[in-house]
Amino acid sequence: MKYIDWLKIWLENYIKPSAKVRTYERYSQIVRTHIADSIGAKEISELTPIILQAFISDLLTAGNTKTGKGLSANFVNTVISVIQNSLKTAYMVGVTTEYVANKIKRPQPKEKQVDCFTVQEQKKIENYVLNSKKDKLFGVVLCLYTGLRVGELLALQWSDIDFGKGLLFVSKTCYDSNDGIGHVRVIDSPKTVHSRRVIPLPKQILPHLKILKKRSCSDYVIADGDKPVFMRSYQRTFELLLKKLDISHKGFHSLRHTFATRALECGMDVKTLSELLGHKNATITLNRYAHSMLEHKQDMMNRLGKLL
Repeated sequence: MKYIDWLKIWLENYIKPSAKVRTYERYSQIVRTHIADSIGAKEISELTPIILQAFISDLLTAGNTKTGKGLSANFVNTVISVIQNSLKTAYMVGVTTEYVANKIKRPQPKEKQVDCFTVQEQKKIENYVLNSKKDKLFGVVLCLYTGLRVGELLALQWSDIDFGKGLLFVSKTCYDSNDGIGHVRVIDSPKTVHSRRVIPLPKQILPHLKILKKRSCSDYVIADGDKPVFMRSYQRTFELLLKKLDISHKGFHSLRHTFATRALECGMDVKTLSELLGHKNATITLNRYAHSMLEHKQDMMNRLGKLL
């Protein structure tokens, strides 16, 4: 059986029924864009460790179909997961007599540079948003004080906020997709099981949310009138906001990094921060925000030095 034929069977019968919608769509895209025209035409029995490793090397050096440059180690590891999972299933159900994909050497992913706003830039953003007449902009401030991802923010409904206890419940996310007719908003389960979390809201945020709720005509906290907001549209709104305030461009995810950095600067312990961010464990948080922790450690050591 040709590998591409098995991949179609695997996606429709083993991934689609059990995985999140976004996982199925992402795997399908990877198969179409990176696997089908390269090793897809080969028989499964022809997929030796050498051929698979050569394919991975090609992705790392020239796998980007738009620029011709190499793909990131993180993305290539996702491609490897598709190959390994599909071939493991093929072996388990008897389509092939041997499983060799476990011999693929994975590239070492690089920790992404954490980019956050300075305290001055943050205050500039907050002042503009809080004095703006555009209610949907409040999501920017909410992210600065909760660390929500953009998909989690735009999927947030008023029913996810307990005003009495001051708690915000993260139970879903959203993303932009295409149903073949046009752009649609897809509501999905969170990124990982650890992304389901409860975030205590700072008491200073609650009055603003209550005012926002009184004016709202949508079930969603962040809305454009009575309509939910698309992710790309909101990211573009944020880009224009930074341009208007003459603040150098940073991605929307920088709001989450800024939340984490400010939390560490305020003395929040890594375990608590890890749970608020929805990380799998505190090690991930520590590795990602080591630079912020270094400043905190220096401050603590200087305080200790005052005893001398």
